[in-house]
Amino acid sequence: MGGEQQRPEPQPATGNLVGRSIDEFVGQLRGFTDRARSLAGAVPSKLHLPSLPSPPGAMSAAQVGAVAQTVKAQRQSIAAMRAQLDAFDQQLGILEKILDPLVEWSSTWAQLEKAVGDFVRPTNDSGKPPEI
Repeated sequence: MGGEQQRPEPQPATGNLVGRSIDEFVGQLRGFTDRARSLAGAVPSKLHLPSLPSPPGAMSAAQVGAVAQTVKAQRQSIAAMRAQLDAFDQQLGILEKILDPLVEWSSTWAQLEKAVGDFVRPTNDSGKPPEI
């Protein structure tokens, strides 16, 4: 087309098979994009083609590594919290076992105080203990 620039043919790397194959791939890719551009120019104006994002929406290797590190650190943090919660649950279980006999003892003591209190405390005619 009139507005296209003529690109020089890629120079194959001398004696390097990998270099030649890369140059051939780049040449094919350039040819494909040139053909795609010419086809896109031939599309009727009523038909709107979506535009591709300018830089691709991919993350760099450093960003992916940082996300992976963050996820790993968060999982380790959760594992540490679970261990702390398990230890705390064990401590509460022991405290509960210690408190059960104390609850029974205090209940028995309260019943004894009530039963013995009637004998020890003198009452007046109204049934209330005398004021001192």
